[in-house]
Amino acid sequence: MRTVQRAIRRTFESGQLTDISNNLRGDGEPGNGRSQVRIVIPADHSMVSLLGSRDELLRVIEREFAADIHVRGNEITVTGRPEETALVTGLFDELIELLANGAELSADAVERAAAMLRRERGIRPAEVLTLDILSSRGRTIRPKTLNQKRYVDAIDSHTIVFAIGPAGTGKTYLAMAKAVKALQAKEVNRIILTRPAVEAGERLGFLPGTLYEKIDPYLRPLYDALHDMLDPDSIPRLTAAGTIEVAPLAYMRGRTLNDSFIILDEAQNTSAEQMKMFLTRLGFGSRVVVTGDVTQVDLPSGQVSGLRIVQDILEGIPDIHFCRLNSHDVVRHRLVGDIVDAYERFEVRQRDAEELPGPGAPGSRRAAGQHGAARGGGKRGH
Repeated sequence: MRTVQRAIRRTFESGQLTDISNNLRGDGEPGNGRSQVRIVIPADHSMVSLLGSRDELLRVIEREFAADIHVRGNEITVTGRPEETALVTGLFDELIELLANGAELSADAVERAAAMLRRERGIRPAEVLTLDILSSRGRTIRPKTLNQKRYVDAIDSHTIVFAIGPAGTGKTYLAMAKAVKALQAKEVNRIILTRPAVEAGERLGFLPGTLYEKIDPYLRPLYDALHDMLDPDSIPRLTAAGTIEVAPLAYMRGRTLNDSFIILDEAQNTSAEQMKMFLTRLGFGSRVVVTGDVTQVDLPSGQVSGLRIVQDILEGIPDIHFCRLNSHDVVRHRLVGDIVDAYERFEVRQRDAEELPGPGAPGSRRAAGQHGAARGGGKRGH
């Protein structure tokens, strides 16, 4: 049988990889629209760093793509549909770029890089995963998803930024890292962290202790994040000097906040009036980040969240930006993203069920039958 072969040789701009792609047809060859790519890893790169100890990262890549991947020495051969082989080749290019920038590859980083390549065209995962926000206490804080990078970039380019998304998407943590960075760079004189002290099933009056001790548990997550980013011994000193202030939202009333990086956390638990009060505290040289999850509102029944309303009021105003994160941006246990998706599907089913006309309602099939039966009953009565 005659074999038809088309070979394409391409060298990546980074100079890291060379691949040879073949669309072959014939006995024993890929054929049937399948493509084969041979990737040559430069000798100065460790295959263990790239593929993981005992090929741990290679197995992650194999799970992510519908392609056969074989490794021999510093050569990797990928066989599969052209779109899959192209994605795998692009992934290896990104992983090499990450290693070249000093990043240490992990299963999580590989999975996130693969997900970015699948969802977004023209995106370089290496640029997202190597964006350093803050280095502290031997660790570096970076965005882990494309939406997180867009969120961080928005904070740099807007005075007020709203980050709306489910739990675990890094809304508050990234904002606090940017605040600490701005303070260290002397872009602001202080950091103000605030939350509404809304009871989630408890009443503050029945909790033990002084007013401060009652409120402290609501603010504790903000202190925990600070301890990740600053020397713990410096936090009391900075707090005593007023350089860092952690306070309930009610304490913001009547103030003008100049030269500050202000973060309002759990903003879904503000009323419309509280949200307006907070936003109008903005002074000269300040930046504001508002974070919240509109699916976890603890306000009394019937009270509308200020975070829901503000989107309709302020969307489109220059220098105000809304970032929306989703389950793909969850950086906690992978089950958290699955839980968020499951709840969203459940809420959609509930809304659909509520929109359907109930039995006996005008326009429903059962109502039409009942009316018909009543008319028919009248005729039988005669």
